[in-house]
Amino acid sequence: MKAKTCWVLTLGVPGMDNQSLGLAQALGLEVIQKRLVPTAPWKYLPPQFWIQPLKFLGQGSDPITAPWPDVVIGTGRMTVAVALAIKHASGGRTFNIRIQNPKTSYDDFDVIITPHHDRFHRPNSLHTMGGLHTITPERVSQAGARFAERFAHLPRPLVAVLVGGTNKCYRMTPEIGRRLGEQLAAMSKATGAGILLTPSRRTGAEVEAAMREALADTPAFIWDGQGENPYLAFLAHADAIVTTADSVNMVSEACTTGKPVYVMPLDGGSAKFRRFHESMRQAGYTRPFEGVLEHWRYTPLDDVGQVAAEVRKRLS
Repeated sequence: MKAKTCWVLTLGVPGMDNQSLGLAQALGLEVIQKRLVPTAPWKYLPPQFWIQPLKFLGQGSDPITAPWPDVVIGTGRMTVAVALAIKHASGGRTFNIRIQNPKTSYDDFDVIITPHHDRFHRPNSLHTMGGLHTITPERVSQAGARFAERFAHLPRPLVAVLVGGTNKCYRMTPEIGRRLGEQLAAMSKATGAGILLTPSRRTGAEVEAAMREALADTPAFIWDGQGENPYLAFLAHADAIVTTADSVNMVSEACTTGKPVYVMPLDGGSAKFRRFHESMRQAGYTRPFEGVLEHWRYTPLDDVGQVAAEVRKRLS
């Protein structure tokens, strides 16, 4: 039987694109990425105001023309109108999967996937604990093997530290970075732990410098942004993981390992983030980071696999 074709609508934003790609791959579909570059003024408008959206894709967009796919998956506001146009152009044949609340035309999507903390409930909705992603045990294991020698000099246990940064809801300041570094240094001194730390593009030079200074005398590998990103290798080798509170995706990905995951609070927050972190704590996935190492067990978080299983039923 020929595999169903799936167009994954991408925007060049990894945090959103990877949610769609991860689900498409888990479904075992023939994945074709379609890059979208919406033009002004449409990219600034809500999707319900996009008129003939396929005509307002700018230079750098992939062609969106027949033959239409069996399935289309999109995440993010700027893919909504295009997904609806594809569904319409196919005469309704294309199975339309939406990740995140589209905020319009709810009945024109076959499945809408949102996390529980969004409190979105409709007959065609499915719910996850966290965010979808492309991480699999195989990818983590392979990355771990590639980096094994680079981490071999560090003492055990190893604590991976995944640092985000300032966004619309949270603020990551140099003071918070210094406090995190000092807590990690004290924990290492008390337990003999080695540190694996990776900043992100949102961390900022001042915050990173404050963490490096605090960890100067601690056995640590701090990624400098050069060469292959060791993020997946950190998940493979870590005995415990610390993430900052600003990213649902980072916390979700860390919890796929089944290892203890600690969340470092930042300034700010939102009602949705508070509901997410509370649900993860209550389910036994995470605990607040207070500079102390504890050990607990839970079944690894598998939102991608569970959602894929349900979507397969609806596709068939």
